[in-house]
Amino acid sequence: MIPSAALGLRLFFRVIATAMALLLGCATSLSAEDGRGRFVFAGWEGPPLPVWYQLPAEVRPDTPVVVVMHGVNRDADRYRDEWAGLAVQHRFIVIVPEFSRSDFPGAASYNMGFFAEEDGALRPRRLWSFAAIEPLFDVARRRFGTAAERYTIYGHSAGAQFVHRFVMFMPEARIEQAIAANAGWYTMPDPAIAFPYGLGAAPVAPDTFNAVLAKPLTVLLGTADTDTADPDLRTTPEANRQGPHRFARGQRFFAEARALATRLDTPFGWRMEHVPGVGHKNGLMALAAAELIAARQEE
Repeated sequence: MIPSAALGLRLFFRVIATAMALLLGCATSLSAEDGRGRFVFAGWEGPPLPVWYQLPAEVRPDTPVVVVMHGVNRDADRYRDEWAGLAVQHRFIVIVPEFSRSDFPGAASYNMGFFAEEDGALRPRRLWSFAAIEPLFDVARRRFGTAAERYTIYGHSAGAQFVHRFVMFMPEARIEQAIAANAGWYTMPDPAIAFPYGLGAAPVAPDTFNAVLAKPLTVLLGTADTDTADPDLRTTPEANRQGPHRFARGQRFFAEARALATRLDTPFGWRMEHVPGVGHKNGLMALAAAELIAARQEE
């Protein structure tokens, strides 16, 4: 469902209110260092992952978990810091796994899922970068004392690439909500287009498309994320066919998925939200994402 102008406007004003609350100190998390920390996650078959976290003032059995995926700079600590105030204000746990360049070099090893070797040989599913998220959620539940059955996963930029592909490649994941914010380019849900720009030759079975399209994925786009000269913006011919900039490419991705759902005559659970006037800034997109998470908790 594409949001109405009224819905987008309500989101905009909620974001402004949240920003003012943080600036005025209404959310006390910025000084709540006791709820902030780091641990090493070794509960999967891939390399150990540093995990940066922020807890709310109180963790209850129903406290939600938000997994945040960092961008191309692999700066998980900064992402945790930008989400810290929101975690306390909205009373959820934030965990940010760090996929280092040494263990996950390049986009193929991190935000494309690391499902294949450089020679194209398929890697065991348990070693994909996508495979870390589900066991990490279980470890976080035990470690922090929440019994939440599902989680939200959010990513910005390269992290948004991880998130939208995670939804496609891991349809069985226990997702409460997935939010992909300002991805630079996309894997279109089209097996006629070769991976990574489509699903051709990727280990995604066509019979899972219905489940994927029914997932609660939000494509979150800053309307000012339109810099065509950004050095981090992929400019291959295939990426440029998706649109000249991130804002256009996100709209194209959503439209392609909606068209596929129509052709398959299957339920479509995705939505698209615009954040007016915001460019390629995780901190500002996080404000909007936190409002979407809070709104879902209220449903």
